[in-house]
Amino acid sequence: MSAVSSSESALPYADIGEYMAFALGAEEYAVDILRVQEIRGWEAVTRIPNSPSYVKGVLNLRGTIIPVFDLRQRLGMPFRAYEKETAVIILTILDGEKRRSIGVAVDRVSSVLSSARKHIQTTPNFGAQLNADFIDGLVTANGKLVTLLKVDRLGCFSSEGSGIESELA
Repeated sequence: MSAVSSSESALPYADIGEYMAFALGAEEYAVDILRVQEIRGWEAVTRIPNSPSYVKGVLNLRGTIIPVFDLRQRLGMPFRAYEKETAVIILTILDGEKRRSIGVAVDRVSSVLSSARKHIQTTPNFGAQLNADFIDGLVTANGKLVTLLKVDRLGCFSSEGSGIESELA
């Protein structure tokens, strides 16, 4: 008779996380795949006046209005013109107790990664000079360091917001 119960034998699967990986320039990032609703090509969005520069506008996704953020700009990188490989990843985020959807424009979607949660490195302490609020951890995949992002933080508006939070929620 085995010393491992049937409920314990299922635990190794719970310790594996899957992540949708994408590129912003030469860097690789990923988000929890369970938060990805769909992936779309870049399409024109409706601009929202007085919105932060990283808010590209809104799109109508099957009757739901969804804000679209340029993830490069959201993470403090310079804007890059959208190309054929540019994709919009529609994510589910938790805003308090409420679920909502946002779109994030990325340079290109690369792959789905699987990683044992024990291999995820915690975010290093960068001190007060660097804000690591968006970083959930780091993992090595295919010889590259991939930054795992906190999906729920991506939908938060910074202090440069102009009151559109309630309009987009």
